[in-house]
Amino acid sequence: MKATPPQRRRGPRLVLLALVLCSLLVPLAFVFDRAPTGYVTTDERRRQEVVFHPFDPVEPIVGGGAVDPVPVKRAIQDAPRKISNGSSGVPPPHHKQIDRPPLAVSPKPKVLPVPRTEPPKAVKGSTQRTIEVSKDIKRQKKDLKPDEVENLKACQLEFGSYCLWSTEHKVIMKDSVVKRLKDQLFVARSYYPSIAKLEGQEALTQEMKQNIQDHERILSASAVDADLPSFINKKIEQMEHTIARAKSCTVECHNVVRKLRQILDMTDDEAHFHMKQSAFLYNLGSQTLPKTHHCFSMRLTLEYFKSPSLDSDVYPARKFNTPNHRHYVILSKNVLAASVVINSTIINSKEPANNVFHILTDAQNFYGMKYWFARNSYKKAPIHVVNYEEMILEKLPKFSTLELYLSEEFRVLIRSTERPTEQTRIEYLSLFSHSHFFIPEIFKDLKKVVVLDDDVVVQRDLSFLWKLDMGDKVNGAVEFCGVRLGQVRNLLGKTKYDPKSCAWMSGVNVINLDKWRKHKVTENYLLLLKQVKKKDEVSLREAAFSLSLLSFENLVYPLDGRTTLSGLGYDYGIDPEVAQSSAALHYNGNMKPWLELGILDYKKYWRRFLTREDRFMDECNVNP
Repeated sequence: MKATPPQRRRGPRLVLLALVLCSLLVPLAFVFDRAPTGYVTTDERRRQEVVFHPFDPVEPIVGGGAVDPVPVKRAIQDAPRKISNGSSGVPPPHHKQIDRPPLAVSPKPKVLPVPRTEPPKAVKGSTQRTIEVSKDIKRQKKDLKPDEVENLKACQLEFGSYCLWSTEHKVIMKDSVVKRLKDQLFVARSYYPSIAKLEGQEALTQEMKQNIQDHERILSASAVDADLPSFINKKIEQMEHTIARAKSCTVECHNVVRKLRQILDMTDDEAHFHMKQSAFLYNLGSQTLPKTHHCFSMRLTLEYFKSPSLDSDVYPARKFNTPNHRHYVILSKNVLAASVVINSTIINSKEPANNVFHILTDAQNFYGMKYWFARNSYKKAPIHVVNYEEMILEKLPKFSTLELYLSEEFRVLIRSTERPTEQTRIEYLSLFSHSHFFIPEIFKDLKKVVVLDDDVVVQRDLSFLWKLDMGDKVNGAVEFCGVRLGQVRNLLGKTKYDPKSCAWMSGVNVINLDKWRKHKVTENYLLLLKQVKKKDEVSLREAAFSLSLLSFENLVYPLDGRTTLSGLGYDYGIDPEVAQSSAALHYNGNMKPWLELGILDYKKYWRRFLTREDRFMDECNVNP
């Protein structure tokens, strides 16, 4: 009996093929659809900052408009998704017409405002001690042409502060020969289909085809003038002669125009795709801790566990709970940023020993923070490092959200609903996060604190903040009347509020904890939080805009506008004299001073309070 040959088993082959495909597709999916979560500014969160409309329209106040708050750093999640949906991940092939909404956005926004810091006049019936917003952008170092200004406005609507950064770091193309080759190639491609259809022009058609192929071959191997071959001038002359002959032929103009428009659309789509990629990388860079800083934090953590003597606190617990001292609260996950805030406050303080600092940090950075501030003295000022997650779990176990959130930053688009032709305005705000509302629960023995963001630099003695008589107010903050509650779309449904109430800024905030507890701010916040559909962490951060403004409605004591100068993390047009005269500088925005993206002219204010000559900083190459 003849044995039947064994059948081939296709199962393993199919499995192997599937594994190979997955190994190729999974990294691409990670790059375009998955990214680390940053805090919801969300630059650029972001910011990039794809316009997000979580609020339904409400009746605007007189002369007002609808406000669309966009978390500045949410772009880190939205931008890649738009890239993957809007493109296959590669530039559009061939000359295919691609249907896409035009890049121009109408109405275009007014240019980014610069805060004025003149002392506001206290006029009855008007908002006092508030920041007045300039209507026109102040470009002190860059002279932009009118069309460039309009393009910048439209760009900010879609990509936020990335456009400000890219404008300042714009690279002028110096390779004029390469540019000329590309221009010739575009023109030749436009005429070629029409010339090829003409009878008796076979020689010209062949010549044009050959020149197009030669240009394509040269440009594929040469990106700059230095890489071009020595015979390039001859090729340029040949193409110029061929194009001149093509123009002398009688062709249908609409065919040439259609081809040129097709090439323009293709180039436009490709440029827009690369801009999306650049904006995504900009936001990724703004939210990612530099490798040197990560090394520094890990080294400090390691050294903490090598030093068991640091387990006992240097200062007694009663030192941190004495209401007679001036208590500062800082929320931070960055050791160097927190140290600069403390160092700048202490150096400019007239009574440094009377200051007590409480740093709320997460479990990951807790031990590194503790080790750093135990081995560095700041004029003997007590520094209390608190593990926020452990504290919440111990004192407020009913709350499932244990993660520490820093101040949330938003890009706000203000559109006029009464005058549609009026230009859109763009503002950048920073407000309290979810974590700020549990400060009174953590520090139950304290009556008053000053809350500092970790991107703040103090330049004056802040003792005057402790002498303020805030009456029945809870939160002493710099108001921002460029945005009012009545302009914001759907502040949590049917919640009642004063439409003329101004927004305010975090950065430097005086908090009366006794009044906070009296007005039950935390309880009211939690009631408002129940109205928010918390699908995930992002939705909680997005809700910070409404929750912060509503929770402190009619409870904000307006500080003098000179107390804090904001915008050093996105605004290139701040006057140095204004910056030097402000009591505190706030680097709100994506361009933090410890990042490579930071604005160079403003980094000097931050660097001068940075600790020098530390061996861990040298070993990790933390070079400011």
